[in-house]
Amino acid sequence: MGIMGFLRNRAGAIIIIAIGLAIVAFLLSDAIRSGSGFIADAQSEVGVIDGEKISYTEFNERVEQNAQQFKAQMGGNLNAQMQSYVVENTWNQMQSSVILKKQTEKLGIAVGNTELFNIMFDNPTQQMQQIFTNPETGAFDRNTAINSRKSAGTDPSGQLEKQWLALEESVEQERINQKYLSLIKNGVYANSLDAKDDYINRNKLVKFDYVVLDYASIPANQVKLTDADYQEYYDKNKFRFKNRTETRTFEYVSFDASPSKQDTLEAKAKIDKITEGLRTSTNDSLFVAINADTKMPLTYQKKGALEPALDSVMFTAPKGYIYGPYFSGNAYKVAKLIDTRVGPDSVKARHILINPASEGGIDKAQAKADSIRNLIAKGADFAKLAKEFGTDGTRDAGGDLGTFGRGANIPKFEDAVFGGSVGQLFTLKTQYGVHVIEIQKQIGSSKVVKVAIVDKALAPSSQTEQVAYQKAQSFLSEVSNLKEFEAAAQAKKINKLVGEDVGPLQASIPGLEDARSLVRWVYTADKGDVSKEIFDIGDKYVIAVLTKIKPEGTLSLEDVKKQIEPAVQNMVKARMLKEKADKALQGASSLAQVAQKLGKPVTPVENIVFANPVIPGLSQENKVIGSIFGAQPGKLSSAIEGEAGVYIYTVKGFTNPPPFKDVAKVKEQVMQTLSQQVDGAVFEVLREKANVKDYRAKFY
Repeated sequence: MGIMGFLRNRAGAIIIIAIGLAIVAFLLSDAIRSGSGFIADAQSEVGVIDGEKISYTEFNERVEQNAQQFKAQMGGNLNAQMQSYVVENTWNQMQSSVILKKQTEKLGIAVGNTELFNIMFDNPTQQMQQIFTNPETGAFDRNTAINSRKSAGTDPSGQLEKQWLALEESVEQERINQKYLSLIKNGVYANSLDAKDDYINRNKLVKFDYVVLDYASIPANQVKLTDADYQEYYDKNKFRFKNRTETRTFEYVSFDASPSKQDTLEAKAKIDKITEGLRTSTNDSLFVAINADTKMPLTYQKKGALEPALDSVMFTAPKGYIYGPYFSGNAYKVAKLIDTRVGPDSVKARHILINPASEGGIDKAQAKADSIRNLIAKGADFAKLAKEFGTDGTRDAGGDLGTFGRGANIPKFEDAVFGGSVGQLFTLKTQYGVHVIEIQKQIGSSKVVKVAIVDKALAPSSQTEQVAYQKAQSFLSEVSNLKEFEAAAQAKKINKLVGEDVGPLQASIPGLEDARSLVRWVYTADKGDVSKEIFDIGDKYVIAVLTKIKPEGTLSLEDVKKQIEPAVQNMVKARMLKEKADKALQGASSLAQVAQKLGKPVTPVENIVFANPVIPGLSQENKVIGSIFGAQPGKLSSAIEGEAGVYIYTVKGFTNPPPFKDVAKVKEQVMQTLSQQVDGAVFEVLREKANVKDYRAKFY
């Protein structure tokens, strides 16, 4: 009763509180929903450049565009290192674009449509030349570039149009940036005094004798370094220890899953069996398609196109000759000579490509191609029909493919035009559609061969991989921190390896190719964390522990202590040797007397210039050579600490260069040197001011 009475008496207040809580919950859930959008936005940023947020979507589109261009230039797919290069290059482009764009917009620098057309097609930039270089001539192919741009608007996927818009933006911004940098370069100036100093520094000669007490003369075990020594060197050289980006160091153990001896024997037995099958095969193309790991179409190839082992025998062997089995490129291979013939070295041809997708199917495309071929055979103009019916970038050039050698086109097309005769007009189906082809010219003549190659990669068996993985799993089950990691490695006598100062976007480290997944984990871990997963990298299973984090900015003494140890040792050795040198200098009036006391030879040196401060046989000695050029001839120097040791010298004399006459020429040389430094220096200053934040490691 007490509880029920309590509820009745306070029912109004309870209802009000309940309604209030419901409203708060509703508002809070709405705030969370909207807030999650902000959080999602933040998580989708690859970085911030000068206050401008760069979304993953925008950045990744550019990465994909650049990757497509890179593939077109390099051919084939991109490996981890290539992909990393593309990502890095895209990021640098975006930094440059954002940072310099803000500067150029302030100044009103722009590129007009006429100028843009000129630098893309008439006087193309290096970027345009690289993309549209004719492989046969090595020259810029203007027609191909213009035709590609025109056909971009008709590309149903829209991908080509996007690539062209990105390319135009890149070329335009590149020219704007050039104008901006030219303005700065025009402000770089060298006066007559600068020119005179440069002339003297490069041409005034000095002759001197020296005695050196080299640091190597004191064994490292005789040098006791203190914390004060490290601190002294660090304080004097702190400017050297600026870390431009955060780096991380980790230790790892790897368990080898490479093919065992048994795996090798089984692979050899398999290729032996395949060899017998290839020897008796009556359909070699089908046999290769069924049995080869690498499915390559069989085409005629010229001398030098085959790998060296085959190239040396197949051009003199009889048809049906079997070479192998042999081992090459981590695979067992066997090759069969199918045919030899004498054929042209290059072909000039033109074509009209009919696209089945726009014609309603391959049969309708074939019928249309046959009709066009018949019209041409009766005298119709090939070029006009190509412009009217062609669907690829060659249509505006009348279907002209130019002159090309073997390997420039897909195998089926290539076999047809190299195996046909001049003047032949025919149709051909390929993966691109139906072609109407005319062979206009065949140039040269040489022997070519068609070789069937069956390869079987040498790979570890599932049993080999399972054994290695079980070892890795056993190790991982015993460790949860750095101390346990080190103890387990020592107990199992497993060699620990180190990934030192690894950057956030590094794709590989020595000994581990394509280690991106491992590096990505490293940048989510805290110091001392052991990886919870086993990384499958190449033929190794890897477990890692994060041991060190070096933040962006000036590194601490602890971060660089190991790195600077040799330099600190030399600093302490310099003190010891300087004390020895100072004693030898007491009461000495000549370098010969000092040398006698120290038991060291006097070494003569001639023709040293200030601009190249290298002492022959030793090292670059900026401080020592600088001191020499400020010394009086005949006077015994004090002890000078250098890079290789402690020096004492006597200047024998200077040889002044001829009178300084051509001031204008030297000024021009000095200004040219300064101008060459402008690009990098300006961008570096602007980049530092832009306060760039890089989050790419979360995504790539």
